[in-house]
Amino acid sequence: MKSNIVLIGMPGAGKSSIGVVLAKVLGYGFVDSDLVIQNVEKRLLKEIIEQEGHDGFIRVENRINSGIDADRSVIATGGSVIYGGEAMRHLASIGTVVYLSASYETINSRLSNLEGRGVAMRDGQTLLDLYNERAPLYERYADITVKLDGLTIEEAVRGLKQRIAPFLRQNVTK
Repeated sequence: MKSNIVLIGMPGAGKSSIGVVLAKVLGYGFVDSDLVIQNVEKRLLKEIIEQEGHDGFIRVENRINSGIDADRSVIATGGSVIYGGEAMRHLASIGTVVYLSASYETINSRLSNLEGRGVAMRDGQTLLDLYNERAPLYERYADITVKLDGLTIEEAVRGLKQRIAPFLRQNVTK
């Protein structure tokens, strides 16, 4: 049964910030998959990327996200989760997938240190390249898309709660 809400989107979109507040409002647990990865690997995301490279990090992320076991939780994923087919199939099987969409301009204004955040990027890839590559993948996997441009966290949570309400009711009746 799909008892979870899975947040996907670009780094800086607000998955963790919005996810924590949404979990409180719904009375759900909160899982930050990036923190799960760091705990399992006993390394920071940026260390995994440095040591394993981009593709190695994606494999680690896919493996760990494929095993997330949660119930009645908001799961905030890393921005590169959509490269792991196995992980996305698993997350879609346990939750409603919500794409937190923000324009490139919004994402660019929120991000200052991509390396320090552990953002998986190929050598020579720009943030714009990454945005253009990932946006169609987020759209493909999403059950719901919520546009965040110009919204506060509280406004985003209110709108998100309204959009997911039918999915929550549907899952209660199953």
